[in-house]
Amino acid sequence: MYSLIVTAKLNDIDPQAWLADVLTRIADMPQNRLGELLPWNWRPTASTPALARAA
Repeated sequence: MYSLIVTAKLNDIDPQAWLADVLTRIADMPQNRLGELLPWNWRPTASTPALARAA
């Protein structure tokens, strides 16, 4: 868990917003697109709090 949080921080992403978004989206995401959820590829969705986009 620590490595996930640090990786998000190193990519200038709010770890809490990133993890909440990933946990929401991962169940419906096809396996070949899971790489989009990695911190260095992640883009907030419209439903992601504005705080995550500002981070």
